[in-house]
Amino acid sequence: MTRACRRSVALFLLFQIVVTPVYAAVMVATFWLPRVPMYRLAASWCRTNLWGARWICGIRHRAVGAENIPSTPHIVMSKHSSTWETLALTLFFPPLAYVAKKELLSIPFFGWGFALASPITIDRKAGTDSMQQIAAQGRERFRAGVLDRHLSRRHAHPVPAREAKYKTGGARLAIELATPILPVAHNAGYLWPKGLFGKRPGR
Repeated sequence: MTRACRRSVALFLLFQIVVTPVYAAVMVATFWLPRVPMYRLAASWCRTNLWGARWICGIRHRAVGAENIPSTPHIVMSKHSSTWETLALTLFFPPLAYVAKKELLSIPFFGWGFALASPITIDRKAGTDSMQQIAAQGRERFRAGVLDRHLSRRHAHPVPAREAKYKTGGARLAIELATPILPVAHNAGYLWPKGLFGKRPGR
């Protein structure tokens, strides 16, 4: 990584450190709002971070196939190779309920705000009971007017054209709720891989 890239990544981390507590404080102060408005506050935080990534780190995007997004409730199955796609999917879809591990809720500021955005949280120690947790919370989110999205982890390879197997949780949830699946492919892992300092400019 070049010195300029390291400098931009450090600046972006500082940007996140400043922005995230502000959004968390606003969400905690407005906890009484219905779920969809709370989600929109969280989605605004996502958009703010994407804006920062674009103008500070030079990470841009181009989406293809948005016309295929259905208007009815559905489950989005996306490979997970980057934090970027978790943020960016809020740009294209109606209110989402992310399926996430319960431990994320304990992260200061981020976890507190995330908890108020109505995620579907699972306890991985629950084993086979975790599927029942997902299904029960999924039904409740449907009733609340939040369209469920299952963030299914595929093999952590950043190339969307290469075949990789989805985990079964998303399919099982779709069967349980009688809801269609929308697969999403992306290559965000090239520009925003795991780790704090791997980001580089590009589209």
